[in-house]
Amino acid sequence: MARKEPAADAANPGRLKQIALTYKMTRKADKKIGLVLAGVGIVVFGVLLAIGFLIGHPIYLGILGVLLAFLATAIVFGRRAERAAFGQMEGQPGAAAAVLDNIGRGWTTTPAVAMNRNQDVVHRAVGKAGIVLVAEGNPNRVKSLLAAEKKKMNRIVADVPVHDLVVGTGEGQVELKKLRTTMLKLPRVLSGPQVTVTNDRLRALGDLMSNMPLPKGPMPKGMRMPRGGNPRQR
Repeated sequence: MARKEPAADAANPGRLKQIALTYKMTRKADKKIGLVLAGVGIVVFGVLLAIGFLIGHPIYLGILGVLLAFLATAIVFGRRAERAAFGQMEGQPGAAAAVLDNIGRGWTTTPAVAMNRNQDVVHRAVGKAGIVLVAEGNPNRVKSLLAAEKKKMNRIVADVPVHDLVVGTGEGQVELKKLRTTMLKLPRVLSGPQVTVTNDRLRALGDLMSNMPLPKGPMPKGMRMPRGGNPRQR
């Protein structure tokens, strides 16, 4: 027990330091964060304390009010910190992939399944809502990327719905801070085993593509790849 106590004491300052750092970073983008958190805590505690006086148990409800005020403050702080982080990431390459990585349990994400030379990119997420293709980049250029990827998905998993989203602030696009919420609101049409089968099919496709032998050197001009395999090397 004596060995565990120093480790726990060392971990607490680390957590507090991390919370303080998160608060400072959030405050740069959200100037009212301090007032909002204080207001939430005071309101929750005040309501519980007032109820306590009405029913004749101010001490019990006061203690409960402190706990609930702390919980409510933590929830609000987490959401506003997340929103501030998304705001700072807005417009940066790979921002959508970072959001998808933190979407939660039940989703399998694969970043950059399609990309062009202009660095427009399409990410893929698979969950109970089906397959979701998330594009970031120029809205006009990503249309062709999405169309090609949807066509590929329909050939591999024709019985699975495929959704497509474009991250941005324009008309018909999804803001980065709303991407996670938008995906979680999609109707759930697949069961757990169906999600697993879909992931296995897509994973098998990736393995085939990565393990496919390709001839070394540039292909001669005018030469076409024969159907059903690679040209024989001489």
